[in-house]
Amino acid sequence: MNKLHASLFGEIKSVVDSDNDWEDILRFVCQMLRDGVEHFDWVGIYRYDTVSRTLILGPYAGKETEHTEIPYGKGVCGQVAVSGERLVVPDVRAEENYIACSAEVRSEAVVPVIRAGNAIAQIDVDSNTPDAFSREDIELLEGVAEEIKDFL
Repeated sequence: MNKLHASLFGEIKSVVDSDNDWEDILRFVCQMLRDGVEHFDWVGIYRYDTVSRTLILGPYAGKETEHTEIPYGKGVCGQVAVSGERLVVPDVRAEENYIACSAEVRSEAVVPVIRAGNAIAQIDVDSNTPDAFSREDIELLEGVAEEIKDFL
């Protein structure tokens, strides 16, 4: 992680370790990520509903979205729900299975939140910049996923 990401991660850990309500903590984390990384234009957490095989939108920071429920397999988030693996899409316009949240979005990164070996949620980040996500960005998101797993 670079210095900026390491500093942001430290701030996020402090929030996670606080006595705040878990929903507030997750909302703060989304906002901190969006505010802390210039090209993170929308950050949200989707929880997995394994019965209905649907992703349910939880806390997020950014423009409102109509995608509050996403079936497994549909779009980038739905693909991650099926595979359990992170997915970075450098150009969403080239992705056949992309669900457009906004015409401005150009790239997307989705990192699963794993607890006890099972994906239980995911952090979804949209950027209005093509090919926006670096290795350091993904490391930051994976670190945050590890920190928030017990709140989901």
